[in-house]
Formats: sequence, C-alpha cells, structure tokens
Amino acid sequence: MPSPITVDVWSDIACPWCFIGKLRFEAALERFDGRDDVQVTYRSFELAPDTPVDFSGSEIDFLVRHKGLAPDRVAAMLEQVRGIAAEVGLDFDFESLRHTNTLKAHEALHHAKARGRQLELAERLFRAYFKEGRHVGRPAELADLAAEVGLDRAETLEALESGRYADAVAADLAQAREYGISGVPFYVFDGRYGVSGAQEPETFLDVLEKVRG
Repeated sequence: MPSPITVDVWSDIACPWCFIGKLRFEAALERFDGRDDVQVTYRSFELAPDTPVDFSGSEIDFLVRHKGLAPDRVAAMLEQVRGIAAEVGLDFDFESLRHTNTLKAHEALHHAKARGRQLELAERLFRAYFKEGRHVGRPAELADLAAEVGLDRAETLEALESGRYADAVAADLAQAREYGISGVPFYVFDGRYGVSGAQEPETFLDVLEKVRG
C-alpha cells in the first residue's frame, strides 16, 4: 500500500482566503485519483492574536484599525474578496461578521482532530463566521457548532474552558515560525513542499501529482 500523502494547512478561521483556499484545494482533491490516500490536517495560525474576544465594530472598522487603511479602500478590498469567493460558490456576509479572537476556535479544531471530526468542524466554523454572523470566539458558541458536526457538546465545552489544547495550538504557531510562515493559507505537502496562498485547483493538483511521484 502507498504511504499516505500528508497535507498540513496553516489557516485561521478569520481568514477569507483560507476559506476560498479550502474549497479550491478540495476541488483539486476531487480530481486527484489518489485522494483516498491524502490526509489533511488543519494547523493553527492567528492573523490578529491581539484581537479582543468581543470586538466592538464592523469588519471595516477592524481592518481600518489593524491595517491603517482608509475605510473606502477597505470596503473596496472586501468587495474584491467577495467577488472571488463567489467564484467558488461562497456568499460572504461581511456586514454581519463578528470579528473576534480565534484562539478558542483553534483549540476546538484540535479537539475535533482528536475525535476524527476536524475537517467537518473547520468547514462549519468558516461558514458560521463568514456567512452566518456567528460568534466563534466564545466557548459556548463553539461547543454548539461542534455539536452540529457530531461532537459531544459538554465534552467540547470542558476542553475549551480548561484550555486542554492550548499547548497544541502553541506548537502549531511555533512550527509556523520555524517554517517562516507569515501569511495564510499555507500548505505543506509531505513535510517537503510548501504552497502559499489560495491557489487555483490546478496548482494544488500539480503539487499532489509531484508528491506522489
């Protein structure tokens, strides 16, 4: 039997390009005839670790403060991202988006990984954040979302409140620094090939074929 191809994806739930990249990568995977031998793991990356859990303001307000850009330029950027997202079937609702600190969301993803539900929870969190205006920074809300993909709500809530997976998140962040990752999404194939950004499916497919040899 061939060895599995590992794909480690450094990502942040609050990153629109990470959601776009997820769907583009999955489109490539559908076309890869060895897709059943590909193991995908989401790794933690915080784009704005200093963000409060309860940020008061819109996505435009956050980006104006965080990046120091003019509001009209930020609005134009968001419209551009919205248009690109639409190309992969996503309807981003930036007006309802509730910006927050994503540390607990990353802990939830590690908990889901330990229970074999990480990919399902990653998809659910992205949709909750970018399409439904859900608050993905609070343990109770995250536990609700985890329950929707088959995880035990009480167990998830306990894991988040206890910080059980804080060290796992810290290890991912340390690995990202070691790799020199400064932006996400960032894909590492078999620990050998790095791909930065939400590339087109053809690019991901080419790398998968290269890794398989």
